[in-house]
Amino acid sequence: MTTATARAFPNIALVKYWGKRDEELILPVAGSLSLTLDAFPTTTTVTLTPDAQADSFSLGGDVATGETALRVTRFLDHVRALAGADVPAQVVSTNEAPTGAGLASSAAGFAALATAASDAYGLGLEANALSRLARRGSGSAARSIVPGVAIWHAGHDDSTSFAEPVDAPDMRMVIVTVDTAQKAVSSREAMRRTAATSPFYPAWITSTEQSLADMVDACAAGDFTRIGEITESHALRMHAVIQACEPPIRYLAPASVAVFDAVASLREQGIEGYATADAGPNVAVIVRPEHGEALREELSAFGSARLVGPGPGAAPFTAADSEAPA
Repeated sequence: MTTATARAFPNIALVKYWGKRDEELILPVAGSLSLTLDAFPTTTTVTLTPDAQADSFSLGGDVATGETALRVTRFLDHVRALAGADVPAQVVSTNEAPTGAGLASSAAGFAALATAASDAYGLGLEANALSRLARRGSGSAARSIVPGVAIWHAGHDDSTSFAEPVDAPDMRMVIVTVDTAQKAVSSREAMRRTAATSPFYPAWITSTEQSLADMVDACAAGDFTRIGEITESHALRMHAVIQACEPPIRYLAPASVAVFDAVASLREQGIEGYATADAGPNVAVIVRPEHGEALREELSAFGSARLVGPGPGAAPFTAADSEAPA
């Protein structure tokens, strides 16, 4: 029996991914840039089960059914097609972040699944190819393959849309969890609704391309302040374009806005941080390393505040055994 286990970490986008130009290949409308964390990992084990009739998937000890299970099977079908195999698999996964709460659990989840499944089915993929594979499960998972700061190139086809590392100044992130509940509208559905109905969507695409170019320049220059300014501005733009869709979707809660306000106030006091939020109410704040603990203490009044650093990306930590899939 062939088994492989991998662990991957979530990433928080500093320049956001929001919208696809190809739903099947999960090609984004614009590139993005993120920081992979050293906290909240997902651990996934893939075991090939030749005697089974179908795949099985459990998350956090619960057997998944419906669309959740189907999404994993579709991903495994793609892996099997690449491997020239038809063996079903048992997938067992555990998230240390709240699932579906805007803390990139799907990014970590599919990065771990891609890494473990590619090992179990004997694909032996290098980093760029593994990033492309993870992208087919969840777009932002392409970035969780990469340690530290990653840029996801929009590309023009499957082979050119992947994430790779970017040199950037040392920074930390404070994660402020204000609500761990699963969000009512998934990111996938919200992206579709935004693209179809938000009048701001065309400008979102062009402004994101410019924000990404500016962010790459800021990273190359080691300019933390400029990185932070772009990060906060781009987050608020994303939430504005989402809120303008029909019917509107509002991910930020009053407590989320209060954290943004507190971060701005703390900057005026000399604690330099910049807030961002993915598609959910929880807020992440990038901060200079020397200000990290002070910022965490100040923001703990708004929710559970955790100081994290750049993370290692996805990696197998139990090698697949030598038995090849049938």
